[in-house]
Amino acid sequence: MLLIPCPFCGPRDETEFRYGAESGVAMPAEEQAKDDAAWGEWVFVRANPKGPLDERWYHAHGCRRWFSLRRDTATDRILSDLDLTRAN
Repeated sequence: MLLIPCPFCGPRDETEFRYGAESGVAMPAEEQAKDDAAWGEWVFVRANPKGPLDERWYHAHGCRRWFSLRRDTATDRILSDLDLTRAN
């Protein structure tokens, strides 16, 4: 079981959260020029590395806020709380 440190509520069980996606993915340049296939790739295709990854999480069964953290995808160990946007 994964214990996720919500910056607003403290550590909580993973069942209270929803995974958002990889954090820090920039919008593509010239977005109006993208066709459906290019948009589909931008939305759904990620690197999926084995190791440290910055992620967004939503505390669905708690404060209902988004926050970022760094997690090792190989071990599920939380490496750090990256939340800099606590007003979300």
